Amino acid sequence: MLGGYMGKVLRVKLFQGKVVEEPLPPESVLRKWVGGRGLGVYYMLREVDPKVDPFSPANKAIVATGPLTGITGIPSSGRWASVTKSPLTYTVHDSH
Repeated sequence: MLGGYMGKVLRVKLFQGKVVEEPLPPESVLRKWVGGRGLGVYYMLREVDPKVDPFSPANKAIVATGPLTGITGIPSSGRWASVTKSPLTYTVHDSH
């Protein structure tokens, strides 16, 4: 499973104008929170206060790829998920 997800996490810090590359979470996390949606929700629950306003800079806009992304020879495996706190429902929302 560690061969997918493009092999890394890339954080774009807009207010600082920086891009930081990090390793993927441990394989146990990737197995529990499967796919781009799962990984995005994992980071939202871990890093965003549940009471944060969706329009606050403290909210995150996560774009996450899935476990097959970056593995050659698998057609149509380049899916990604967008995960954030919804301004409509105030819950974690995802879209492909």
